[in-house]
Amino acid sequence: MLNVTKHYRWGTNVFDREWDLLVVLDACRVDALREVADEYDFVNGVESMTSVGSTSFEWMTHTFDRGHQDEIARTAYITSNVYTQRVMGQRGDTGHAAIPFGPTDYDVVRPENLGYLEELWRTKLDDDFEWIVGSGDNTRQSPRYTTDRAISAGRTADTDRLMVHYMYPHDPFPLAEGDLFEPFDPLRVGDVSRESVWDAYLDNLRFVLDEVGVLLENVDAETVVITADHGEAFGEYGFYKQVVGCPLPCMRRVPWATTTATDSKAYKPTGPEPQVGEDTVNVEERLRQLGYV
Repeated sequence: MLNVTKHYRWGTNVFDREWDLLVVLDACRVDALREVADEYDFVNGVESMTSVGSTSFEWMTHTFDRGHQDEIARTAYITSNVYTQRVMGQRGDTGHAAIPFGPTDYDVVRPENLGYLEELWRTKLDDDFEWIVGSGDNTRQSPRYTTDRAISAGRTADTDRLMVHYMYPHDPFPLAEGDLFEPFDPLRVGDVSRESVWDAYLDNLRFVLDEVGVLLENVDAETVVITADHGEAFGEYGFYKQVVGCPLPCMRRVPWATTTATDSKAYKPTGPEPQVGEDTVNVEERLRQLGYV
């Protein structure tokens, strides 16, 4: 399937649309954002568009392509998504990310081609509970850390555009307990109900939208768009989570909600900058934590 989608793409590249700040909510469905929209003043008129991918890997390879290099060079990208390493760092190396075959080289930009890049997944925060959510073995990097670093970049990066990629509402769900922390295998075999997983998913979406609210009050952006890289399957036609190259609307249709942002200067960023080196978080480990390997 990757061989097909590499050469015959469909969907809209976000760099072809107008925005100053793009908030990417990983695995956010259109119907989910519409369901909670009334709870947030900044979520109005949730429209939709077709994404260029049905997984983060596919979305990233088709978004950060050399055909959009000029726009990418003017963009700051603050991301918690680990696929920056395989896509930009290794030119689309599929590795073991649930993709058994496909192209091993994509026409993507290199990390240095971006106007500014912070790969937040690289930061070791295991002992810093200010930036960690959950307890015991069921912990994740908090979306507050993404908000913190995005506010810092929004105020200091010398770029025209800011893209902020939250790793929520993608599972695991750190606010949930038991089988609902990583719910899709239990859902597939009937150990949990679709309703309970959907409710946990919406709670995870609210969790990140609360952080988006903080972000929008602490950066200046005339045109802000809240969108997603891809959606999520909850059993439609026997599919769960995401599958590469899948045309199902639950995976390929993503939200497109427009708002604005004004910096009140109320929030003071204190989060550590991500570091690159031998002591940073392992790529494979991060992929395992997100259920990709």
